[in-house]
Amino acid sequence: MAARPRKNNVNIPNLYPLYNRVVNKVYWRYRHPITGKFHALGDNEQEAREIAIEANNRLAEQRCRQMLAISDRVAQIRGKEITVSTWLDRYWKIQEERLNAGDIKLNTFKQKRKPVALLRQRYAMKPLPAVDARDIAALLDEYTTAGQPRMAQIVRSVLIDVFKEAQHVGEVPPGYNPALATKQPRRKITRQRLSLQEWQQIFDIADKSHRYMGNAMLLALVTGQRLGDISAMKFNDIWDDCLHVVQEKTGTKLAIPLSLRCDAINMSLREVIARCRDYAVSPYLVHYFRTTSMAQRGAQVTGNTLTTNFSKARDKANINWGEGTPATFHEQRSLSERLYSEQGINTQLLLGHKSQKQTDGYHDDRGKDWITIAV
Repeated sequence: MAARPRKNNVNIPNLYPLYNRVVNKVYWRYRHPITGKFHALGDNEQEAREIAIEANNRLAEQRCRQMLAISDRVAQIRGKEITVSTWLDRYWKIQEERLNAGDIKLNTFKQKRKPVALLRQRYAMKPLPAVDARDIAALLDEYTTAGQPRMAQIVRSVLIDVFKEAQHVGEVPPGYNPALATKQPRRKITRQRLSLQEWQQIFDIADKSHRYMGNAMLLALVTGQRLGDISAMKFNDIWDDCLHVVQEKTGTKLAIPLSLRCDAINMSLREVIARCRDYAVSPYLVHYFRTTSMAQRGAQVTGNTLTTNFSKARDKANINWGEGTPATFHEQRSLSERLYSEQGINTQLLLGHKSQKQTDGYHDDRGKDWITIAV
């Protein structure tokens, strides 16, 4: 026989038990905190608890939004500022419009999500113009002290844009940008550059394990392009004796002659492309040569797969990277720039950089090689 429940045993707000003597059962009800109306939830206690918790959470969120909206309306009447939360809602709509218009890339849009959520989490109810450099610096310090300077740089960059947009619509005074006033977090680059000898060691292992890895590494060295662009290269991108690449990151359009030859490995782009061809009908230069449990023969090899297999081959090579972190797939782009620079080729154009300063960053071997003194 079921015992009548004690009311004080229910620790979830607005949830009430109702004991029915006729059927000897306990039924559960939820009382709406505003209307006072009861809603029947049945006799399953666990389910009733979950529903009540969910209802309380939703009502709390709804009430919070209402309070923010009221606060903003009052502020507007008084000629004062909107809250951070309300501005971020508008800012995000602006970013969605920019994405749809093609003004920003999808990756850029995604990159903004975390910094925006972080600012909302910490200062949602604060008036937007009341956010100062100290508030932003506190956010950045969390990442720098946690050993994540790159993430701190991203947060700072996104928040600079948040306040720049706020200036454009008049929500903060002209020139008011507390994120811009903070110091740029310093990021010490520890990743080691890749030498030609090390590249050859990794290539021999990678090519033996997966032919598509060898092809991808050759394309990386001979074209100097980024990982995503290499994965996306197609045979129908070849016409007029050139491989045409629209860089995923920048949108830069390159026509790379098939006659381009990397003297260091004595291979031309034409020869690398011939090596990529297979009996399987595949539109992609870098594709699977045999069916696996994960993909069909001829399917595109993704950037993540190339990165993972490069790392495996690199680790098998047992290269001593010193105190720095091991080179990644992307380091082939720097190696390509340095090799072609020695050949006298305009590497700024090949890499698709808008300034020579960007190219110089790739040319820096970070103390990898010895400097020979001419006598």
